[in-house]
Amino acid sequence: MKVSNGKATSINLFSLKTIQMRTFHLSWLAFFLCFFGWFGIAPLMAVVREELHLSKSEIGNIIISSVAITILARLAIGWLCDKIGPRISYTLILLLGSLPVICIGFSNNYESFLLFRLAIGVIGASFVITQYHTTAMFAPNVVGTANATTAGWGNLGGGITQMVMPLIFAGFVGLGFVDAQAWRYAMVVPGVLMILCGIAYYYCTTDYPGGNKADLAGTEGFRKKDKVPFWKAVADYRVWALFVLYGACFGIELTINNIAAIYYHDNFALSLETAGLIAGLFGLMNIFARTLGGFFGDRAGMRWGLAGRVWFLGAVILVEGLALVLFSQMTMLPLSIMALIVFSLFVQMSEGATFSVVPFINKKAMGAVAGVVGAGGNAGAVAAGFLFKVESLSYPEALFIIGLVVAATSVLALLVRFSPEMEQEARLEMKALLAEKDNRPAPVKVYAEEAVES
Repeated sequence: MKVSNGKATSINLFSLKTIQMRTFHLSWLAFFLCFFGWFGIAPLMAVVREELHLSKSEIGNIIISSVAITILARLAIGWLCDKIGPRISYTLILLLGSLPVICIGFSNNYESFLLFRLAIGVIGASFVITQYHTTAMFAPNVVGTANATTAGWGNLGGGITQMVMPLIFAGFVGLGFVDAQAWRYAMVVPGVLMILCGIAYYYCTTDYPGGNKADLAGTEGFRKKDKVPFWKAVADYRVWALFVLYGACFGIELTINNIAAIYYHDNFALSLETAGLIAGLFGLMNIFARTLGGFFGDRAGMRWGLAGRVWFLGAVILVEGLALVLFSQMTMLPLSIMALIVFSLFVQMSEGATFSVVPFINKKAMGAVAGVVGAGGNAGAVAAGFLFKVESLSYPEALFIIGLVVAATSVLALLVRFSPEMEQEARLEMKALLAEKDNRPAPVKVYAEEAVES
């Protein structure tokens, strides 16, 4: 695998020899397990609802709580990555985040369950570390693909948990435990896996290709003068446009992860296991769908520059919204499943496309930008969650409204613009990387004084 300034210019999926690929595989695995713990309880909510006698409004509050705290957590974790590096940040979130996942089994009423669900939401901040770490390890010609693949395979945990957790629950029932005990013991499984992954992450990764942040402090590229304050990074209006756009894709994925199993259980009178399997199809699309978004974002960037990445993002967000409108109108199970898969394809491509743009907004405040945009996903989920609290509004009606809003947000892509200097810098950097890969003499790079900071 070739490298440029320490960053990998290609992705060798079947290798663990380089620090870049070890980080690639551990980052998606860590995010996968965080997702598994984050939404492990979602496919079991029909059982929890019966035991704790939860109303529709209370379930709505639980849905909101699971994603609301993540907004603040993602803002904080982006800043933390800039301060202490992604390696220790990920280790901490895996080890500490496992505690509420395991301890939610101690809930015996609505209030205690709500508090544990709120605490579990903090581990959703792991997404920001995943994007930060792969951005630090991969060069611009493949960074969109790397970001999309690690995030997509991590998001896959949301689909796998829909399928696996009902089976783990059924396994405990088969061992003789009653339903009220089985769902509690089932949640111990993802918690333990998170602990094991946290230990592996600490010992098998480094913060950057050249080593850990503490070891590189004061060296070229890591001096304080090269960094941008958090407040200056988030004052960029483009960051907030991407915040909303990411809310319109990842926020909706989180919403579907929370409601899909109970949606199919109630609307189509399916068993818990069958509803979980169908709901899991939505998350399974992450095997390739998010990667496609990053890949095509990179390709658009190679051909049309940074503006090409943004135009592609706006287009897939628009199609995503229209696909959700279609899904909300399906009343026959086979058609509903087909519409779910089409919608899943575009929502996850939109996520990949978003983070093919994010690394180019402000390279000197990567953590801050990734944190704010990542938080937008959860803000979108919170906003959508309020619709599911309304007693007079059915789930299909709520999804129809959300689809229209998502389609409308696509116009915000027009606000994400780059200066001619940044476009020129990106073109020269891309040519240099491609020439380096092909072993050709690289073109001379001419950078504008404020290109990276604009």
